[in-house]
Amino acid sequence: MQNEIRQLTAADLEASLRLSEFAFQYELGEQERVERLKTMKPETQWGFFVDEELAAKLALLPMHTWIGGRKLEFGGIASVATWPEYRRQGMVARLLANALRVMKERGWTLSTLAPFSFPFYRKYGYETYVERKAYELRKDQLPQGAAPEGSFCRTDDLALLGSLYEAYAVRYNGMLARDEDWWRTKVLTKKGRFVVYRSAAGEPLGYIHYRVAERMLTIHEMVWLKEEARRALWAFVRNHDSMAETVKLLAPADDALAFLLPEPRIKQEIMPYFMARIVDVEAFAALYPFAATGETTQLRLRVRDPHAPWNDGAFVLTIDGEGRGRAEREAESGLSTDETTEAERPRTKDATEGTEASGGGQADGGLPEVVCGIGMLTAALLGYRRPAELRALGLLEGSEEGAQLLEYAVPARTPFLLDFF
Repeated sequence: MQNEIRQLTAADLEASLRLSEFAFQYELGEQERVERLKTMKPETQWGFFVDEELAAKLALLPMHTWIGGRKLEFGGIASVATWPEYRRQGMVARLLANALRVMKERGWTLSTLAPFSFPFYRKYGYETYVERKAYELRKDQLPQGAAPEGSFCRTDDLALLGSLYEAYAVRYNGMLARDEDWWRTKVLTKKGRFVVYRSAAGEPLGYIHYRVAERMLTIHEMVWLKEEARRALWAFVRNHDSMAETVKLLAPADDALAFLLPEPRIKQEIMPYFMARIVDVEAFAALYPFAATGETTQLRLRVRDPHAPWNDGAFVLTIDGEGRGRAEREAESGLSTDETTEAERPRTKDATEGTEASGGGQADGGLPEVVCGIGMLTAALLGYRRPAELRALGLLEGSEEGAQLLEYAVPARTPFLLDFF
């Protein structure tokens, strides 16, 4: 058999669509199929071909996200699928390895995906980076209080909605930087209405995107820039009490709604959502906005990453007083001597385990040291878990001083994501 990994061409799109229909268990009508094929972009899809037949595939999407208030380009992995007769033959692993190489060449320093299985993608260096809080409230449990003296208007004005969304999104790590095409094809196509809140002075301060059906009010997005807008939008939701018995909402994991209610015992659930992994440690460190402490910080970062050999090894991480980082690779062999991945290592163990193996308190050359897999480094830098917590859990090794320096260097910012791909 002749195996090949390559980008799809227009001639491959029908085969790709058939595989997606099978793998994700949906079926398009004839007209829907025609329309879908028109929108598919072969240059974003990669396939594993066996004797010129598509056996497995994934989409590699060029996207932008907000990290520490800075817009970064990243690669979104989506539509990963394999025909059953070709499964468990390492095809997806080879497609992911190819995607990492392509992303590095294109300067995309980060990659994210929605996993069908968290353990599966942990094997390839991906780690959870965002959780969402899912609320379900009865109408008698909704926030109370007088509505601010502002006004509401229904609108599909993309310029207005986009400006409000961006001002909200920049507060979090991992929110998409949406372009007009994303708004038109992914957001405005959802059933529901957009309502913008303006202050008494006419300043737009937030919006709600929601739908009411079968006595359920589903909030797709609630975006607010000031506390006034949050209170106003909840007052607007309350005014649907004759139409809806229940309200559903997805919010950031640290959302304080329950704390603000007279009776905080409401139905809420924390749900792990997307995973991420750093593609290129050196390039990501140069773009990442570290904390500006006014002093230069330096530590040795030893990274395990068997699937991206350019990351696997030791780096001297230097962060200047303004928060600008630089990771310089040291001339040495990589850390991963086998195919053991972070997912296969114990996820709970004594916090000191591994410290002696990595040189005790200080690394060679006198620098404080941090040792971890690429997934844990990603979780720390994206704000999903603090470095000190990871060290306490035994998931970040090295010296105590190294962990403390990284703790101080990583700004506290909550990860969140409203979108799906």
